[in-house]
Amino acid sequence: MKKLTLLFVAVTAALSGCSGDDGNNGQNGIDGANGLSSLVLQTQLAVGDTVCRNGGVKIDSGLDADSNGALSTDEVSSTEHVCAPTITSLSSNDVAVTANNTWFTEGENQVAAAKSLAAKIAKESGKAKNVILFVGDGMGISTVTAARILEGQSKGKLGEEHSLSFDTMPFSGFSKTYNVDAQTPDSAGTMTAMIAGVKTDIGVVGVAEGAERGSCLSTKGQELVSAAELAELAGKSTGIISTARITHATPASAYAKSADRNWEDVSDMPESEAANCEDIASQLVNFEQNLEARFMGVDVDGLDVVMGGGRRHFLPKDAAFNSTDAASAVEGDRTDGRDLTAEWQAKYPMGQYVMDQTGFDAINPSVTNKVFALFNESHMQYEADRKNDIAGEPSLSEMTAKAIDILDNNDKGFFLTVEAGRIDHGHHAGNAHAALTDTIEFSKAVQAAMNATSDEDTLIIVTADHSHVFTIAGYPKRGNPILGKVVGIGKDQPSLAADGMPYTTVGYSNGGGFKDLGSEADADEGYYHSVVAGRVDLTAVDTTAPGFFQEAMVPLSSETHAGEDVGIYASGPGAHLVTGTNEQSYIFHVMDYAADLVKKADAAVQ
Repeated sequence: MKKLTLLFVAVTAALSGCSGDDGNNGQNGIDGANGLSSLVLQTQLAVGDTVCRNGGVKIDSGLDADSNGALSTDEVSSTEHVCAPTITSLSSNDVAVTANNTWFTEGENQVAAAKSLAAKIAKESGKAKNVILFVGDGMGISTVTAARILEGQSKGKLGEEHSLSFDTMPFSGFSKTYNVDAQTPDSAGTMTAMIAGVKTDIGVVGVAEGAERGSCLSTKGQELVSAAELAELAGKSTGIISTARITHATPASAYAKSADRNWEDVSDMPESEAANCEDIASQLVNFEQNLEARFMGVDVDGLDVVMGGGRRHFLPKDAAFNSTDAASAVEGDRTDGRDLTAEWQAKYPMGQYVMDQTGFDAINPSVTNKVFALFNESHMQYEADRKNDIAGEPSLSEMTAKAIDILDNNDKGFFLTVEAGRIDHGHHAGNAHAALTDTIEFSKAVQAAMNATSDEDTLIIVTADHSHVFTIAGYPKRGNPILGKVVGIGKDQPSLAADGMPYTTVGYSNGGGFKDLGSEADADEGYYHSVVAGRVDLTAVDTTAPGFFQEAMVPLSSETHAGEDVGIYASGPGAHLVTGTNEQSYIFHVMDYAADLVKKADAAVQ
């Protein structure tokens, strides 16, 4: 440090006059005797010395008995220490390199912002008027990281320093995603845990582990109550949004009870089971009457906003019922002849059924009380391919914003769950571009919700149901395209593996493997090509193109889920409870604490 250096200089100057006076021609000198010279040896001491803890100078003196001009250890007759004083403060110059560093100042600002946000969070139970649960299906930590970098790079940044919308939330933790009977889970068991507060088996929807998958009668007495149902009982408005089929496992867990996630319509069920249980699509349309039948004496008004894909499960297997953008010769799958879209319209004559962008744009949130929107025969488009939809369909962020505009007309508040279902599908296909692009759109949907609500009365939780075997690896330099080939620090050419070929930063440990489909933005097209095991020479391949499918180590027809923990991010009343590592079912209990869902529903039932 500068202060210590100056101290050493001062001590040296002060002692420079202490060298002995040689004896004069064998006469005794002032300090010498019989012509011997007296010598002084000064040694600077480092900080931490046993005598001078803050450093200083050690001063040895004595006579040069052997006249060699050097003071040896046995010639030292006196030793003194001049220790540096204790440093009690630092000058601005002392810490300039640290204090003026951008990383340092950003950290200081972040602490200040975090303190401010945390101070605003209501910590008492029941303070949340509204609750929004966002689920990025398959959005593991590596997916969040890669999407953050990709969006940052799309904005002209290096990428790594960028933040997704939910990265800025003041509280976060982890969720353990295993199912009761499965180390690596599926969406049915995981979403049931999040929205009903009870972990359950793989493949079942809205029922406890006592149910047997595929056995309709085994679900009797095992039915759980979801947060959406509790909110409905409490008089709140309710909504469900998904870019997957609205009957798919994640959205279905909010409203259905099923022994098998695949029973999306009656044609998917064995006759013996269909005779005793209602299919998932039918349960959606009959949500109001089913809830009233379960809790006698209550009067609810049903789901207020439903938006997603999956029209085929609501229409008869008859071409006469095809929609204008039907992708199949016969769009509907139902073998019971029921047109559930017509049944819904009959139940809610003032509601709006829409199936395309035009219909969506025509919805007036200020006067609309019910919306049933089915934008695709099956799943909605990948965000990267949305512009190619036949009749046009809204983005996830557009659906989220409009849903909130409708739901917040209720003075008692609302419960909304929003799923980005196609993140999962992009990963299953082995196409990182599709998965990450949908994750970025998911982040925009979260931002839309943050913009439309207040931290004072709205709890927003962002999480995933499970992860995927998606990795970020190698040693690419900072700012290297996240979908590109690995280029090392200080290099401008791709690094080569031991086999002499380049490799990408992101990849999959299993799945369909390499495909180069160029500009193709529909990741599902990959399933029409052969599984490719092992390595491929990527030298001439544009790995950043939408149609590039990453290499996979283990060849499978479809990439699989992963079993590690996923992130939970939260803001608003009760968000302070999101911290540490938790069972996935804990998420429901945070929502319940924040909005008093059970207490208010219980009061309505009694």
